[in-house]
Amino acid sequence: MTKKESDTGTTPTVAPAAASTAAPTAAPAAASAANPAADPAATSAADPAAADHVDKVLSQWAEQRPDLDVSPMAVIGRLKRLVLLIEPEMKRTFAGHGLDSASFDVLATLRRNGPDHPLTPAELMRSAMVTSGAITQRLDRLQERGLVSRSPSPTDGRVVQVALTEAGLKLIEGALPDHLSTEQRLLSALSPAEREQFARSLRALLLGLGDGR
Repeated sequence: MTKKESDTGTTPTVAPAAASTAAPTAAPAAASAANPAADPAATSAADPAAADHVDKVLSQWAEQRPDLDVSPMAVIGRLKRLVLLIEPEMKRTFAGHGLDSASFDVLATLRRNGPDHPLTPAELMRSAMVTSGAITQRLDRLQERGLVSRSPSPTDGRVVQVALTEAGLKLIEGALPDHLSTEQRLLSALSPAEREQFARSLRALLLGLGDGR
């Protein structure tokens, strides 16, 4: 049955069906061989409702450019969409504590390093993967709110050390459980085993891109 026949509801005659038996089956087979990840049926045959937006994108590319291997889109496309879905939820949690993502990142980084290990702006910059100007702006805002302090290093007066104040410690201690609760909710579609496997795969990808410790 051609697309036109399917859309109009007409019933194809026997002769046209026989004449076109070989052609329609050959093209999908070729597309599948060139682009094995582009067919959503491979992942949603048991449950058609399991297909997502990226499945649709892959299927469209398989039809339009069956000569290309678009399987990387199955991973990168989903990672990008996950960021778009996750970030608003995280921001809502941070806002409930008077924070944004950038401020939370600085406070959490200082907290997990412990009170006896203040960090330099350069160390915070590397942790957050931002420019020196961006980390300076973050520290300025947090210091104005009394959440962090900056002081010269006792061993090298040229080096500035950043530490949590009592107010900053209290704030991050209150925000952290809510943050983790939000992350648990966002991952609720995955079983513990699936989460562990997903984390391992993401770690391998990050290491492959040079994102070590």
